[in-house]
Amino acid sequence: MNAAPTLAAVQAIELAYAAADATAALRAIDAYAHATLAHTLCTVNRYDADAIRVVRLYSSNPQAYPPGGSKDKAGTAWGRHVLHERRVFVGEGEDAIREFFDDHGAIRELGLQSVINVPVVYGQACLGTVNFLMPRPRVSDADVHAARLAGLLALPALQAPGRP
Repeated sequence: MNAAPTLAAVQAIELAYAAADATAALRAIDAYAHATLAHTLCTVNRYDADAIRVVRLYSSNPQAYPPGGSKDKAGTAWGRHVLHERRVFVGEGEDAIREFFDDHGAIRELGLQSVINVPVVYGQACLGTVNFLMPRPRVSDADVHAARLAGLLALPALQAPGRP
């Protein structure tokens, strides 16, 4: 990985947070993670624990996945794993996408075959998720580590008053 684009991406994250612009920070985090993950879609969701629902705050593809879209996760294996147990979810291949995501048809239409969902946690509370979807059917341990770091970088955006 070339250090110059990474440095520029880190500076963009820093400037966005200094300007209290959570949306710009999420966009910069997406760019930072892209240097490692080469993902095609990044979304960031806020978690409403009372409703057991996620609401999309950011999308790298707003035509397919517009901000403001939401998904109920009550009673789902994914919701239990990511939102309640606060564990990273890795879905590899079309079968995993179909099993865990109601919108698997839209995901397939975009040519996406793997996903890493990272819970963003503060204390014992899941505040939301950072989600990376890739066109390749498998992800590496290095991919998961890079996604987890991106999730940590998103914490201030999800804690910000009047979240994006």
